[in-house]
Amino acid sequence: MRIGELARRAGTTTRTLRYYEARGLLPARRAVNGYRDYDDGDLLLVQQIRTLRDFGFELEETRPFVECLRAGHPAGDSCPASLAVYRAKVAELDALIERLRSVRAQVGTELARAEAEFAAGPVPRCQFGGTE
Repeated sequence: MRIGELARRAGTTTRTLRYYEARGLLPARRAVNGYRDYDDGDLLLVQQIRTLRDFGFELEETRPFVECLRAGHPAGDSCPASLAVYRAKVAELDALIERLRSVRAQVGTELARAEAEFAAGPVPRCQFGGTE
């Protein structure tokens, strides 16, 4: 299939596919007429990349999954390198969740303090929030 059809079937753009090609993630095969030529295996590669990107993976983090598929494995995450990337991403997400919990607790504390001060004092003259 040509690049336009691959882009359509993968739900992306030809520009993105050219970028993946330039980064070495998508093979650069050419037909005798000089057009890029792709097959269903390439569609699977692009779908794998797009799924991982939708999950928040950086483009370079998709490389082990792509290489796993290119090596003939039925799934991009059936190789040790792919599993290592999954583990690293889970650790990254766990750290982010913990940081968000901490920020949430701090904001909650500030909200409680502000509400207590508001309830105990005179009504402030605010330009925002409906109280004037």
